[in-house]
Amino acid sequence: MINAFTNDALGTLDAVGVAEAIATGKISAAEATEAAIQRAEKAEGALNAFVVKTFEQARESAKSKHTGDLGGVPCVIKDNDHIKGVPTQFGTFAFKAKPAKRNTPFVDQFLSTGVNSLGKSTLPEFGLICSTENPNWGITRNPWNTEYTTGGSSSGSAALVASGVVPIGTANDGAGSIRIPASCCGLVGLKPSRDRLINVEGSNFFPINIVYQGVVTRTVRDTAAFFASAEKFYRNPKLPEMGLVQNPIKQRLKIAFFENIEKGKYGSQDDDTYNTQLKTAKLLTGLGHEVQQFPFPFDIHELSGPFLNYYGLFAFALKNFGGLLFHSKINKQQLEPFTLGLSDQFKRNIFNMRKTIQTLKKTGEVAESLFDKFDIIMTPVLAHAVPKIGHFSIDLPYEEIAKRAVTFAPFMGLQNVTGSPGISLPLGTSSEGLPLGVHFVAPYGNDKRLLELAYELEQAQPWKFIYNS
Repeated sequence: MINAFTNDALGTLDAVGVAEAIATGKISAAEATEAAIQRAEKAEGALNAFVVKTFEQARESAKSKHTGDLGGVPCVIKDNDHIKGVPTQFGTFAFKAKPAKRNTPFVDQFLSTGVNSLGKSTLPEFGLICSTENPNWGITRNPWNTEYTTGGSSSGSAALVASGVVPIGTANDGAGSIRIPASCCGLVGLKPSRDRLINVEGSNFFPINIVYQGVVTRTVRDTAAFFASAEKFYRNPKLPEMGLVQNPIKQRLKIAFFENIEKGKYGSQDDDTYNTQLKTAKLLTGLGHEVQQFPFPFDIHELSGPFLNYYGLFAFALKNFGGLLFHSKINKQQLEPFTLGLSDQFKRNIFNMRKTIQTLKKTGEVAESLFDKFDIIMTPVLAHAVPKIGHFSIDLPYEEIAKRAVTFAPFMGLQNVTGSPGISLPLGTSSEGLPLGVHFVAPYGNDKRLLELAYELEQAQPWKFIYNS
């Protein structure tokens, strides 16, 4: 276990707690920054969660007056978003990144909250796999047990937040990349409604925008505080305003969760995962919610083909046109087998893309129709407990990694297609002592409902942190 928490300026404070301590003069932004840097130096050798450290810039920034609701709070930014003056490597060795000329628009939104970045955090190549396991780039390890993966693709941010180096880090989600590492590392991970935050650059050019920006945190109030503050920088007028969500939900909800799929089939949950679902259903019932169980309405095996075909479109675009995005020539020989295999999957099915998109949209419509009967849908984040490093090794054939990815997180991609919000909450523990996330989904635009339910569950069953486990 990598526990960076110590008796320094940060203590065991979450992001809101650090911001309040700075605002009231109990600590300074410089002290908070220095404490986070010392923690990073202590933990990084075991975690390998940084791509670029910008410690000196953070120290200089900490000297300035910090505005924003999270003024002076140390943070990290995932290395597929630009920070002006810092290279963005996207988790690949296929090109040499140059210092960015500007911030990504979402980074501007994130920094508007007042946070102070310590640098860029790791991800797998282009964020396409569920774990950062490139032996050349470095393997990012789970602070709960370094033999296990952090999940992905927001691997480094999750490791640094869970271990206590920083209380908040950026993440983004194309098929669970906020929620998967949140589950693996015992964090809160909200994938917001489509267009709630400023989008990933270029994502709107695709037929279905499946990529979402967000953060990982240790507490519900930190996630709520981020979204409230980010809304002051940019608010989508087509979505209900979130504001600062501070209280548990008052309304009693109709909540559905799925029966376990037959063992040996895609989507089947292991015992730890399924028992966590049952225990959470019992907890919700005890809180007065109406909970109902019913069969999963899709065949995961049949869905995996269209999903992989569509994600292959992203891999194909990065392989063949990434040079335009990165302003540097792509060396295709340096691309990882999974990226190449995913690109080839798209090429093999290029003439079926119209059908692929129709299938995904139809699946999304069926998934959304569940909200005609229920207020919330509950699923596992992962179908089985956190795997060890090597489970998603880049040396494995594309077909094997694809199979393992579909088996690992079969429930996550649906919300990327529908645009509905989904949140991972650390409500379970595996037999190996690692966190297990439970996933809650609300209708499009109802992010606030998820946060209110999350508050209630956090109070009813407070989750463990590394420092008190």
